[in-house]
Amino acid sequence: MVAGSGESLRVAVAGATGYAGAGCVNLLLQHPDVALVAVASSSQSGHTHSAVCPGSTCDLQLVEAIDASKCDVVISACAPGDAARHASDWLRHGAVVVDVSADFRLNSASAFAEWYGGPHPCPELLPEAVLALPELRPGPIAGARVLALPGCFSTAAILACGPLAANQLVEPEVVVDGKTGVSGAGRSASAEYLFTELNESVKPYAVGGHRHQPEMEQVLSELGGGQFAVTFVPHLVPMTRGIQVTCYLRPRAGVGLDKVRALYRDQYRDQPFVCLSDVPVPSKQTSYTNMCWISLEEQGRHLVVSAVLDNLGRGASSQAIQVMNLRFGLDPRAGLGGLGQWP
Repeated sequence: MVAGSGESLRVAVAGATGYAGAGCVNLLLQHPDVALVAVASSSQSGHTHSAVCPGSTCDLQLVEAIDASKCDVVISACAPGDAARHASDWLRHGAVVVDVSADFRLNSASAFAEWYGGPHPCPELLPEAVLALPELRPGPIAGARVLALPGCFSTAAILACGPLAANQLVEPEVVVDGKTGVSGAGRSASAEYLFTELNESVKPYAVGGHRHQPEMEQVLSELGGGQFAVTFVPHLVPMTRGIQVTCYLRPRAGVGLDKVRALYRDQYRDQPFVCLSDVPVPSKQTSYTNMCWISLEEQGRHLVVSAVLDNLGRGASSQAIQVMNLRFGLDPRAGLGGLGQWP
């Protein structure tokens, strides 16, 4: 199916009962050019989606495995490793794979093994996988069979720093301070994510190395044409959803704030899902949207770039729909018309 054919794009969602997968289902039901043909869950098969996911209006029965012969697209929101184990079969039946998890983000199987604790299930697909960055390098998305989404923190940091890296206006290093809501941990229960543990508290985690850090380094290095070092520390804050990153960069000689702001206006002028602000924006302004808000300032010898987005929206489900739209020549806004909820 391509734009203008008059036929609906047949889409299935694997991992449809997690936060990201359920978000994809809800958005696809509102999409004018999509027919949602299957929803899958290895743990909840046999139940309807609406019975398992609060607020869902999808009455399709959950299946254990996707029959890709009946799909144009499989959106996978499974745990790391699962998409890669099934991708070859989905592709063999002609479906395009959009992976919300981490299986195809990193270029090398060895990097995957280092950060995810085991061998890559399908390393032969890594050379053709495209890490989708619609605002910074949309070209490779068209025609791709395997599309990977950057992680939620990575999306915010790359959108925040990408124009500077690509135009080599800063020294090739950045410190990224990140904050995230608890929904980023997924739907599985764990004591450290209980209300009593999180409320009125902020905690850094993965200080020695977070899985999104190599994604940031990989993409910023590719954009800048040389090694770009990232120091990244995430923090868990007591809110349900949202990502906020503050990035500290050292500008090269002669690079001032006015020049940087002009660059960002040019880069994101025609991009419907990135907005610039003169002042930092609260994360709640992005809730339930595909928006990323960016603000730029300078402090002493550093540029300070802040970005906010919804970790379950632009960081996962709505970004999957945006990428799918671009891949098939659809309106990039299709199915993504939701407005931010305030307060």
